[in-house]
Amino acid sequence: MDEPLIAIVGAGVMGTGISTLVVGHGLPVVLVDIDQGVLDRAATAIRHGLRHAQLTGSLPPGTAPGRLRTTLRLPDAADADVVIEAVTEAPDRKADVLAAVSALVAPGTPVISNTSGIPIDEMAAWVKDPGSLIGTHFMNPAYLIPMVEVIRGPRTTDRTVQRVLSALTRIGRRPVVVRDAPGFVTSRLLHPMINDAARVVSEGTATAEDVDTLMQGCLGHPTGPLRTADLIGIDNLVDALEELHARTGDERCRPSELLLEKVRRGELGRKSGRGFYSYSEAQS
Repeated sequence: MDEPLIAIVGAGVMGTGISTLVVGHGLPVVLVDIDQGVLDRAATAIRHGLRHAQLTGSLPPGTAPGRLRTTLRLPDAADADVVIEAVTEAPDRKADVLAAVSALVAPGTPVISNTSGIPIDEMAAWVKDPGSLIGTHFMNPAYLIPMVEVIRGPRTTDRTVQRVLSALTRIGRRPVVVRDAPGFVTSRLLHPMINDAARVVSEGTATAEDVDTLMQGCLGHPTGPLRTADLIGIDNLVDALEELHARTGDERCRPSELLLEKVRRGELGRKSGRGFYSYSEAQS
């Protein structure tokens, strides 16, 4: 029996990390983007990520990597068994991609939005078959973090849920299914905390290093909120916070001035080489 083909649309940080995870578990991937330079950088990052994952024991031993195909053509995803949309957290962009993908794939093909907070039922208006739409929230780097938040929309079918849970189990992830709401669980808790941490730094109460050290040592946060911001990408974090603020009205979700200033300066975190911390090599 042929291994299922996974199509991933969007070759940024998350699309690259998810592709690394899937290929590392021996499944074929078609990775789609609109920019050839982004695809080329993603292919390099996936090779590096596979080596990193193997060194850390995060991939099944003895498994040959699956075939990676990169393409500028969205129709190349039409034959996929599962499609994961991983474009930027901007509703207009996601709407365009999800509408195009859902019109291409076979009926009943699960269409997954890897979103950090936009409600799945809101996205259901953008797709041909709302029953086949479901959300996932992979953490970064996806190939190292074994748990995945899965968001079931009000119209998501049982069949879609089961197929997606099976696919996630096949690539070694531990799925936790939650109900639909802005920000779901992880973003609704994490993103305002990062925003508050940035405010603490901007008010001069503590440095970024001291905030992260205290959160690690006193409260058990594995990396600290501001190192996490650098991993997420500060531009992605600001986009997600803005979407959360628009949908909840929670002032803790209004992006802090320090986060906005870092985006204006191009200090986006690991992928740009500098965020709250400096990094020796920018990552795609």
